[in-house]
Amino acid sequence: VFPRETAFRWDREGGFPFAVDMCNGNGACRKPVEGIMCPSFQAYGDERHSTRARAQSLQAVMDGSMSAEAFTSPELHNVLDLCLECKGCKTECPSQVDMAKMKSEFLFHYQEKHGYSLRSRLFANFDTLARVGSALAPFSNWIMKSPPAKWALGMLGLAPERALPDFSRRRFSRWFSAHQADSRTASRGKVVLFNDTYTEFHFPHLGQSAVQVLEALGYEVIVPPRACCGRPAISKGFLKQAKAKAGILIGLLEPYARLGLPILGIEPSCILSIKDDYPDLVPGKTADAVAARCATLDQFLADRMKAGELVLPGLMENREILVHGHCYQKSLGSAHCTPDLLRSVSGLKVEEIDSGCCGMAGSFGYEKEHYAFSLQVGETRLFPALRKASDHAVVVANGFSCRSQIGHGTGRKAVHLVELLDYIRTLPERKSL
Repeated sequence: VFPRETAFRWDREGGFPFAVDMCNGNGACRKPVEGIMCPSFQAYGDERHSTRARAQSLQAVMDGSMSAEAFTSPELHNVLDLCLECKGCKTECPSQVDMAKMKSEFLFHYQEKHGYSLRSRLFANFDTLARVGSALAPFSNWIMKSPPAKWALGMLGLAPERALPDFSRRRFSRWFSAHQADSRTASRGKVVLFNDTYTEFHFPHLGQSAVQVLEALGYEVIVPPRACCGRPAISKGFLKQAKAKAGILIGLLEPYARLGLPILGIEPSCILSIKDDYPDLVPGKTADAVAARCATLDQFLADRMKAGELVLPGLMENREILVHGHCYQKSLGSAHCTPDLLRSVSGLKVEEIDSGCCGMAGSFGYEKEHYAFSLQVGETRLFPALRKASDHAVVVANGFSCRSQIGHGTGRKAVHLVELLDYIRTLPERKSL
């Protein structure tokens, strides 16, 4: 029996020790460079950095081969350190070992004992920093790029080679409040657009594009009051704070779920955290009901298209499109949705890159000690594929971290699917989708 009260619910696995024991040593995480699992093993080719090695280390604590105190030891922290929490093992491992969830649980207990670093606090509560940065933009962007700020961030353990995303002065929610939709076009019903931190404070144009595309397709868009999903807090093991954030957001989204409305997300990591993590983080019928209504925007559109409810028009242009899928979408089975949508548009030559994980993994690639490794993961497949591609090819990546890593590692600009769909919508010869 695990002598600790866990932050996540592990009932479906039979408890935390049984979840750890699901690894039977089959070694699927040591496969050649294909699929998602395991990015760290694929980058290093070293058993120490495989999902199996991490699970076996945890098993040693559970079965008594190591002392119970070892569960919060620096040695075990080192074993789990290079897990990018991509969720690939949850799908690709025959035993469905969920190492991302285990690492988050471990980090919670480890930090409760040893303390939470200032850098981890910064990333876990990035929505607070984003709110302040947006209010002070563009001055805040200048400050963040100044030598003193770079020095201070370096002292906190951030890689000096990385730049935090710029803050936007005009928040998406303010644009939406002023936006006047033509209610006559809302022939397909209502959808809820979840306003994540990145859309609200950094990339409001993505929210604008999403609204305009959905409205052009005949949907009335509802944007609820904004609240952070807690994804950064979950990743960093701040599970008390993540529970609090999840409780607030569930309360905001539950009325829409009760009405049976789709809840759509632009940023895959955020909307899929609600869908995949919340049922075990804040268990209950309400969280389950909200999770059941959540989907990425591309999955929603692809499902409607597959059902014959939507048809995207042809784009009379011979253009190559390269799609890099977000790890969570690959792991949870919806990575095909973006390429499927784009393949329905005549004139587009769409290729889904066999790219695995980009290596950025949220805040992971910003951390000084992980910077070189994050680029090495990108070099396993993603970066070489993009360097070989035509300069005229459009690179589509729906994850903010993915687009940031692509730009940093290859110098290529990647766009979100909604940007491309909005471009198609606004072509002179196309008045609507």
